[in-house]
Amino acid sequence: MGKQKLRKILSAALSLAVALSLVLPALAAEGETHLVILGTSDTHGNIWGYSYEDMKESSGDGLARISTYVTQVRQENPNTILVDAGDTIQGTIMTDDLYSKDTKDHPVPAALNYMGYDAWVLGNHEFNFGVDTLKSILAQADMPVLAANIKNADGSYLTGAGYTIVERGGVKVAIIGVDTPNIPRWDGTKQGVSELTFEPMADAVAACIREIGDKADVIMVSAHAGLAAEYSTDGSDAAQTILDKCPEVDVLQLGHTHTTYISNDGPIPVGETKNNAGEVVRYDLTLNAAKEITAATVTTVSMADVAPDQGLRDVAAIKTAQEKTVSFIQDNVLGHAAADFQPANEIAGIPAGRIMDTAVIDLIGTVQLENSGADVTAVALFKDTSDLKKGDLNYGNMFDIYKYPNVLYTVKVTGAEMKAYMEWAAECWNQWQPGDINISFNPDKAAYLHDHFCGLNYEVNLSKPAGERIENVTFNGQPLTDGMTLTLCVNDYRYTGLKNEGIISGEKEWESSASVRDMLVAYLAQHDPLEPVVDNNWKITGVDLQTDSPERAAYLEKVNSGQLATPYNKSINLNQPNNVIVNGVLYSAATAVDADGTIYYRLRDLATAFSGTTAQFRPVWLKSAAVDLNTPYTDRPMAMPEQMPIQGTPISLAISADGNSHLIDAILVQNVLGGNYYVTVEGINTLLGIQAVEANGVLTLTADTAGPGSGNAG
Repeated sequence: MGKQKLRKILSAALSLAVALSLVLPALAAEGETHLVILGTSDTHGNIWGYSYEDMKESSGDGLARISTYVTQVRQENPNTILVDAGDTIQGTIMTDDLYSKDTKDHPVPAALNYMGYDAWVLGNHEFNFGVDTLKSILAQADMPVLAANIKNADGSYLTGAGYTIVERGGVKVAIIGVDTPNIPRWDGTKQGVSELTFEPMADAVAACIREIGDKADVIMVSAHAGLAAEYSTDGSDAAQTILDKCPEVDVLQLGHTHTTYISNDGPIPVGETKNNAGEVVRYDLTLNAAKEITAATVTTVSMADVAPDQGLRDVAAIKTAQEKTVSFIQDNVLGHAAADFQPANEIAGIPAGRIMDTAVIDLIGTVQLENSGADVTAVALFKDTSDLKKGDLNYGNMFDIYKYPNVLYTVKVTGAEMKAYMEWAAECWNQWQPGDINISFNPDKAAYLHDHFCGLNYEVNLSKPAGERIENVTFNGQPLTDGMTLTLCVNDYRYTGLKNEGIISGEKEWESSASVRDMLVAYLAQHDPLEPVVDNNWKITGVDLQTDSPERAAYLEKVNSGQLATPYNKSINLNQPNNVIVNGVLYSAATAVDADGTIYYRLRDLATAFSGTTAQFRPVWLKSAAVDLNTPYTDRPMAMPEQMPIQGTPISLAISADGNSHLIDAILVQNVLGGNYYVTVEGINTLLGIQAVEANGVLTLTADTAGPGSGNAG
């Protein structure tokens, strides 16, 4: 009987199977085998569980904690498999600044060897230091390193393997590893990368499955990619295509997006962990005597309460690397900051460094211009909290303001290309709307894509839509015309991205021999103490934040005291009712009142506000009013009525929630398109089984998130 067909037959027993999958092997039914597959991803060089920028141990991450958990699981069930899904050798001062230059006795493969990984899959950041450096590190690994979709010029696998077969408890598990094919976008200029071929992931998986044939009982795919497409239009970089094109796959592990994600709702379990070794994704499989899967579930396990494995920390290569890195930072005062470089944030969580020119940006820009000789350079605030504080500065401080191991390129651009690049960067802000009291950021464009430009003077008019915001650009006191030619300095990552998106067309003319961090260190040595300097060459225009408004001040006090969430991706708007608060986030709902003054909230507005939480629901019409519980509501928010509250007469509304009928008070407000139901707090609590409260006309709900989601990150 085929595995897919068998799962359908047994789907009615899923709840029981889930419970059985978590018991010890000793309790297994006769002939059954229980397998555990543990997956890590995007650990980014965090072996010890240590923040080198802050010079202190972290509390809930690092491979040392994962090692403790893995040992515990293996003791409970020896039929355990351990897989890493990539982005493993980059991300800390240890990996990027010490062991990328001298790879001997590299601590990352030493940790993976100690922990007994069964497979290691490449991630995109494995290519940050070039192919030869990567190969020298992989040569120290005891486990198979997989990259089924990355081939040498002769068609052979870069790592020597696209899959491996592991046997536990008599069950043979084939593990296929694939990586996002977008690596040339980011590291196409790195040594050896241009000589490689990066195939669509699903095609490579399908080829491996054909080669595996009947040699495996279970097929697992570990993909360093998110479920959704990142850049492709054909799905070549989307793990969803693996599910669509390869029904033989039994288990799918994701990576790359730095997001907790689990799904037990589809034909197979799919899971991903957040970055920095703070979680493990765990798959529990039950197989019958015929080695057919009868139950398969996925969970994520936090490392927050797990003690680090001292045995791992005592491995010679790891202990030496930790001591070497700590000494490299704390024993070397590189210079001093004469004062703090970032101004205090007016609003907690809204970084000043992303809404105004600051000394951190201008420092990096100055260093990049001096080293490159370019006319213009671009700088991003990679971390919202990056700052140089008054006092001693060490390498950890340099890492804090520039976290990536980038080098610099120069390229000739036209004035038209320069403006197009600036408009692209300005998409990172949301458009300001009348009534907004703060600048907020586009949730669909990551902060590390938000470049500021040194060498030009310009304005960003946020009252205008994306693509029309950059105004009054001058170079050397003259208006920047489309036909002008400038030398632009950008980091290697940004250069390949701009080229691939067609924003710039020129070829690289110069490449720095040192990383940006090393340039910053050298500059500090020559300018000690370092003075914070801001030239204010750009500013935001087209906004009125009503800074003198007492109502604004009241809202900001609540944000800064923690009563309200930071309005990071959605501004607080004084022209809106702001009468619904969900987990500290402000939303607006149209309201109606009856003769007694009881407030009724528009049902569809509550659906918008509750979406993404365990209280989420979707209003539907099934010949009568109904809602689907635990279902995201994705319709666009409705416009607010011109007059509120609306006077209305209550009715008793019979409404179904997942088939269960309820009778609640409601007001039906008719409009040209039909009508909308408005409900009381008591009514929505009854309908959804929640405990929202109302005070002073504001409905407040605290609820857990609906579950893991997915996204795209570096």
